[in-house]
Amino acid sequence: MHDIHEADKIQRIVLRTAQENGLKNVKEIIIELGSVVEHGADITAENLEFNLRMLCKGTMAAGAKIVIKKTKINGWKLASISGI
Repeated sequence: MHDIHEADKIQRIVLRTAQENGLKNVKEIIIELGSVVEHGADITAENLEFNLRMLCKGTMAAGAKIVIKKTKINGWKLASISGI
């Protein structure tokens, strides 16, 4: 469950970016995920997606398609968001 900290960071950036760009509804979130070790364990794409979905409930990003692309970078990067 330690992945929730990173999911929270991503969710905050997604919502802020959506607001800054005048979006009312986020339809897709694309994340590049490399090696992120938290509390001695590598964060998995599956757990990150689960926690991000949970945190997005009740927000403008609820129900958004979440795409997580594995990369060789250290950390993660919000590659893009799209919506209306």
